Amino acid sequence: MECIVHFTVMHKEGPKKLRGLTFVDPGELPDSNQLLEMFHEMEYKVVPDENEDLVYRPQDPSASYKYIRVNELDIGEDKYTEDRHLKSIVGNLLPKRTGL
Repeated sequence: MECIVHFTVMHKEGPKKLRGLTFVDPGELPDSNQLLEMFHEMEYKVVPDENEDLVYRPQDPSASYKYIRVNELDIGEDKYTEDRHLKSIVGNLLPKRTGL
């Protein structure tokens, strides 16, 4: 099944919205490795950000872009859209985890 990946590449001049394509099993979303492979095929050599899901940073610090953020995963009827505002609100409401 096709999954259209809508993402934003943040360049110094400003954001550029693009799309990519990857294939997944019915009813599933692509995993990080599938997204990395898609980006590599598009000539974006990136690694996942350690602190944020669905954000990828360039392997080469001299790259012309700062990061890539996946905005939407479209598999036809069902879509996964990251709601950053909701995520922020929930993060502020939940108690912070502390080690024991």
